[in-house]
This record gives sequence, C-alpha cells and structure tokens, in this order.
Amino acid sequence: MAGPSEQPLPPDVIGRDDATEVLRAFVVDGGLSIAFARAFEEPDMWGLLLVDVARHASRAYARESAYSEEEALRRIIDMFEAELARPTDMGSTAPRSGQGH
Repeated sequence: MAGPSEQPLPPDVIGRDDATEVLRAFVVDGGLSIAFARAFEEPDMWGLLLVDVARHASRAYARESAYSEEEALRRIIDMFEAELARPTDMGSTAPRSGQGH
C-alpha cells in the first residue's frame, strides 16, 4: 500500500540516536495535517522553531523562484500575522495517541 510522499531525513540526523523528530506536516485536500511531539519544556521554543522554518522556506523560494529571500520572508510573516489576527481555520488538536498529536 502506498503512503504519503515524505521528505528525506536531513543528512546531519542520519545515524544519530539523540535526534528526535518533533513535527510532520502534510497537505491533504488543500489543508494542513500535522503530527508533533511537544518536545520542549517551554512553549517559546516553538517560536524559535517556526522562525527557523520560515527562514529555510524563504531561502528555498529565493533559490527556486523570482522571490528574494527578504520578500519571501516578509510574505510568510505577513500571512502568519494575518492568520493569527483572523484565523481561516482553527482546526483541532487530538490527544497524543502514540502516533503524534
């Protein structure tokens, strides 16, 4: 049975027993489906994680499209702020089932 299209492991985590996967995100029917482990003692670390992801994404757009890194990052930040102010979908979070949140 075929499964979802998954990203490869980052090279620096291969063979590392101390590496912990904290987030999986999939686009399904135009929406987002995620599984995550709380992973951090303090919630502010998720802010750091989200900023790191945004920076990586903006670099990818700069490499692979007509957007500059700065423009791509600005668009990501603008949408983040707009979604916080006026959510398009609050979604739901189910309790951890052994397979993620």
